[in-house]
Amino acid sequence: MRNIKTVYLRELKFFFNSPMAYIFLVIFSLINGYFFTNTFFLINQSDLRSLFSIVPLVFLFFVPAVTMGLIAWEKNSGTIELISTLPVKDTEFVVGKYLSGLTLILVGMAFSLVHFTTLLVVGTNIDVGAVICGYFGIVLLGAFYSAIGTFASSVTDNQVVAFIIGITVVIVFFLLDKVLIFVPAGFSGILQYISVEYHLSNISRGVIDSRNIIYFGSMIWLFLSLTTRVVEIRKWR
Repeated sequence: MRNIKTVYLRELKFFFNSPMAYIFLVIFSLINGYFFTNTFFLINQSDLRSLFSIVPLVFLFFVPAVTMGLIAWEKNSGTIELISTLPVKDTEFVVGKYLSGLTLILVGMAFSLVHFTTLLVVGTNIDVGAVICGYFGIVLLGAFYSAIGTFASSVTDNQVVAFIIGITVVIVFFLLDKVLIFVPAGFSGILQYISVEYHLSNISRGVIDSRNIIYFGSMIWLFLSLTTRVVEIRKWR
């Protein structure tokens, strides 16, 4: 745990010592604010459904952008060779990197709580349970996409390439349920279960099923395990 914390804090310090974190937080907050005010003031609808519907689309681009340099930068600068000589396990290195990227994304989502507070103060008939479930689903989605972005960052030393790989993979998972009508009936059930939108929509409706939790947990574990294997392979080259 100590090594994970060290890697985690080192990466967070790197984030906030550069303009990237602040650019991400400002743009992300502006986008969220636009869609919230659009619904609340123009349509007179006191809920966060429009916000929860746009955040998954924003995550398609923002999460790969946040995570693209987590490991790729270490490879490009050569510091990963130094890190490999330290008493830090590959799993600890990967988890620390992953948690730092996820933290930045969660901080961005935390800023949107001001909209929730606004609803509680001036709104009427607010379904607090549905809002909490919506946030819970978004957190799981961010954690899943962060795992994909961390993996994408581990397979190359070029941050742009890592961004392209990350955005490609997350879009594939996002679009899987959109192509069900084009696949044989025997495969549609499998593709639907793999699709992230299928599980996210269930949680957003307030239905927290163990299958949805298992899906996100297993997918996060899968991509972090793949990332660890990639880092290990590099050591033996």
